Amino acid sequence: MSKLIFEYKKPQELDVVRHYTRLSQKNFSVDTVFYPLGSCTMKYNPKINEDTANLPGFTNIHPYQPADTVPGMIELLDEFKEMLSDIFGYDYFTLEPLAGAHGEFAAMLTIRNYFTAKSGTISRDEVIIPDSAHGTNPASAKMAGFKVITIPSTREGYIDLEKLKDSVSEKTAALMLTNPNTLGLLEPNIKEIASLIHKKGGLLYYDGANANALIGKIKPGEIGFDIAHINLHKTFSTPHGGGGPGSGPVGFKEFLKPYLPEKIATFHGNIQVIIKAYTYVKMQGEKGLSQISKKAKENANYLKTKLQGYYDIPYPQECEHEFVISCADKKKQYGIRALDIAKRIIDYRFHPPTVYFPLIVPECLMIEPTETESKETLDDFAAAMINIAKECQATPELIKSAPHNTPVSRVDEVRAVKNPILKSRGCREMNFTRNNS
Repeated sequence: MSKLIFEYKKPQELDVVRHYTRLSQKNFSVDTVFYPLGSCTMKYNPKINEDTANLPGFTNIHPYQPADTVPGMIELLDEFKEMLSDIFGYDYFTLEPLAGAHGEFAAMLTIRNYFTAKSGTISRDEVIIPDSAHGTNPASAKMAGFKVITIPSTREGYIDLEKLKDSVSEKTAALMLTNPNTLGLLEPNIKEIASLIHKKGGLLYYDGANANALIGKIKPGEIGFDIAHINLHKTFSTPHGGGGPGSGPVGFKEFLKPYLPEKIATFHGNIQVIIKAYTYVKMQGEKGLSQISKKAKENANYLKTKLQGYYDIPYPQECEHEFVISCADKKKQYGIRALDIAKRIIDYRFHPPTVYFPLIVPECLMIEPTETESKETLDDFAAAMINIAKECQATPELIKSAPHNTPVSRVDEVRAVKNPILKSRGCREMNFTRNNS
């Protein structure tokens, strides 16, 4: 009997490609499925952005090179600052902040420096923030040394003007405001709010996380906002999946320019992210940017209208780029949480929307279709959501045990947090408990 010889063969290119392609198909990707969780990366990221950012003239330079050896890069950065200033109505922009929250913090430090220079001390040590704000707002204010004053929203989802009037004082440094807010609503009293803050000597700060709803229509700098940060990854199609890299340029009026922190970040910021955003703005032009905000609003209101009657929509008025659903009634009637519905959506080959935010909406789903999705996609998503609403009544256990068609199904979140067990092929099981050193 002849001896069998097993010879190791180097994997062929096709085998490797197929292996990684199959793995990628198990993941959700904006290239394959709809992401209704909003503009944080999961929107239009044209490939030309990547091509531009990877041009040798940009990739083959070093951060320590003298500025006079990279005039093209410096020219691009200067031009982009001017573009952002024109789009948002500010006198100057810095591109250094490496993320939205980093931009917030830089803005808060600027405000602190401004008032400290005026009085010699931080006599204005309070920052007012609505209860619907992003969590980074109070964190940024607190890190900059301010006390946070939270004011409630009205039943309609807007700032409570009476509560705001009671909160503003000679101690107020700023009001941090997202507009439209996280409920997807455009603040109708913004001029009165700006006047109220300014008359008391405070500043108005614009959280630009939702700026894609306004570009081409409203310039924050022209309606009373003294300083702002803009998320390039939310507004100008620069992906930052996995937590980075992001970019949060800060725009401000001329009188604040001397008070910007001397150094916000190393070098000039996240250059490749900036190049992608620059490419996007140049490609869209003024008309294209106006169409973006118009389409974002149309898509959100279309989807909201389709889902009315099947889900509780606590703020039924016209929204901007996003809207919220409360699943509190589903929880009360059928024991089904917002998380259960989000997991069931995966079975319909859609990525879940944002869950449990804003915090002021019980059992919240925040849905942002973005400007880039077609009517056919929105109709398919609406049909899935409507079917899930019917399943909540007919087969609630189906919802509670979802998802059913993924490599990993429902996990025990509580147990996973308290006693995570990590396994890897060919390696021993690693069981990390609170007692392990």
